[in-house]
Amino acid sequence: MISPVPTLAAATLHFLEQTLGAENLSVTNADREYHARDQSFHHAHLPAAIVFPENVAQVSAILKHAHAEKIPVTAWGAGTSIEGNSIPIAGGLVMDFLRMDKILRVYPEDFQADVQPGIKYKDMNAKLAAQGLFFAPDPGANASIGGMIGNNAAGTRTPGYGATRDNVMRLEIVLANGDVIHTGTRSKKTSSGYDLTHLFIGSEGTLGVVTQATIRLHPIPEHFSAAVASFETVADATRAVSAIMGAGLNPVALEFLDVATVRELNTTNEFHLRENPTLVIEFHSATAQAIEHELALARELCQDYACLSFEAGVGRAERDRLWKMRHSTYAVIVRNHPGVSFLICDVAAPVSKYSELVAACEAEIAALNLPGASIVGHAADGNAHPLVPYLPEDEASHARALTALGKMVRVALALDGTATGEHGVGLGKIPFMRQEHGASLDVMRALKNLLDPHGILNPGKMF
Repeated sequence: MISPVPTLAAATLHFLEQTLGAENLSVTNADREYHARDQSFHHAHLPAAIVFPENVAQVSAILKHAHAEKIPVTAWGAGTSIEGNSIPIAGGLVMDFLRMDKILRVYPEDFQADVQPGIKYKDMNAKLAAQGLFFAPDPGANASIGGMIGNNAAGTRTPGYGATRDNVMRLEIVLANGDVIHTGTRSKKTSSGYDLTHLFIGSEGTLGVVTQATIRLHPIPEHFSAAVASFETVADATRAVSAIMGAGLNPVALEFLDVATVRELNTTNEFHLRENPTLVIEFHSATAQAIEHELALARELCQDYACLSFEAGVGRAERDRLWKMRHSTYAVIVRNHPGVSFLICDVAAPVSKYSELVAACEAEIAALNLPGASIVGHAADGNAHPLVPYLPEDEASHARALTALGKMVRVALALDGTATGEHGVGLGKIPFMRQEHGASLDVMRALKNLLDPHGILNPGKMF
């Protein structure tokens, strides 16, 4: 691993100031501390400086210099990652894309747009809405597009629209040595050469730095529907998920909430849910009739699996209310349990094994015997997010939480799943990479060494 760089040489600071301008370089303690950690539980690491490039030429010049001087560089979007993905553990430079945050061009007839990496997902969609378009992957937080590409972010709408990987057409990438390359095409299909675009998506800034992306957009649907279904058992709820997906229905989102989560949400008095395992389902369509038809079929399938209640509300307002509930889960639980901290786990398995995955996760977090333990997940993708509680001032409690998290990951892998469905490897999932990937991990390492021989790009991640 590249050695930590606590300070930069005077010649490097002079070069950065000449390249960027003094206003786009910071070595203040406040800026360094802000960029020392993301929203994960991993320890903070101070960078030596923060740079704020404004164009690809500046990014190229910085990386060429960093490559020559062997200075670590960690790309930064919004800092919303929760696996330590953007923590600069080797110090050096943090490259913050705050000032590269533009929609450069929209191709409305092709449902595409060229965007810079620093633009925030929610802010971008607010602008695109004026043209009746939106970028579909929904990570929940107002993440940057560059961060979403680096992590292959997914979220609640993956069943209907896919993850970030499915919604990026082409990329402009600056390699570790400063070379600028372009991957992909605006054509909907191509059989030309290696698929380099998808190599960089999900690489967490370890292979190159994204400076522009052409993203796939979708028309904002005319009609929304949302439904909440409760079940006697987790097994019933998860079997209903398989039935809905197997019946050819196309839910845009299909979320799972365990009993503990439902109880926590009910404490707000904003929501009045049955305290049972629960599914939240959303459909989009061009016609109201199609929405009603899909809701009726979903209700029928849920009732085949001992559904206790099925409440459907058609329309944007009801749909927004339900997703406000889903996205507020973590904040509600944290507020309800002061003095308790949480590890947010991210595991996934085939949908047919989802009930086994959830059952194993429930057993592990229940054994910790602490309040706030709960599970939510993107059930249609087999993705579960256990919330693993621990006492922040108690090292033994923290160690038990980490052990529980590790056991849940190993269960997911044993079920032919993955250590991370959407949060990325970052720091927390490195111990499981060999078990999941076997010899192919060596191929990944060879690619890393080829594209970044000095190991300056986001060092300490993946491997």
